[in-house]
Amino acid sequence: MGHRLSKIVTRTGDAGTTGLGDGSRVPKDSPRIEAIGAVDELNSNLGLLLAEDLPHAVVDCLTDVQHDLFDLGGELSIPGYNAVSDAHVDRLESAVERFNADLKPLKEFILPAGTRAASLAHVARTVCRRAERALVRLAQTDVVNEPARKYLNRLSDLMFVLARVLNRSAEREDVLWRKERRDAD
Repeated sequence: MGHRLSKIVTRTGDAGTTGLGDGSRVPKDSPRIEAIGAVDELNSNLGLLLAEDLPHAVVDCLTDVQHDLFDLGGELSIPGYNAVSDAHVDRLESAVERFNADLKPLKEFILPAGTRAASLAHVARTVCRRAERALVRLAQTDVVNEPARKYLNRLSDLMFVLARVLNRSAEREDVLWRKERRDAD
């Protein structure tokens, strides 16, 4: 692989532009860079979650997702390049079904709370939703691979389910939203 990142400080972005994988330069606040940044932030949040003590099945699943998100970042950095496919989406759907199978059906809304790991999964879920919105925004001006959008949509579902799995594995109940509660004085 060589020394691809041997020079970190390049000064090429000092004027407010950044280079894409195809050699073109775009403003750092362009919709494409916003999408790349949101996917990168999501991947970093998953890294933080993976620093917790998690069940092996969750670690394996999230590690695969991190690789997928890195691929998605590469896809976004090269206009016209597709790295995420329907097979990636199908794999996430299977994971959602597999992890959700042993959970109690929800009859109420839950709050993004519980254990630290579950809460971190909820944070990753919300960052995932932001990344999905960034891809939708990018699609208004550029071509976006449909499986990439679907992938982020399914990933937010997976993160919701994993938050519940992580609470259960720590023998904690989901924190239910209560419509009727005592108002604070």
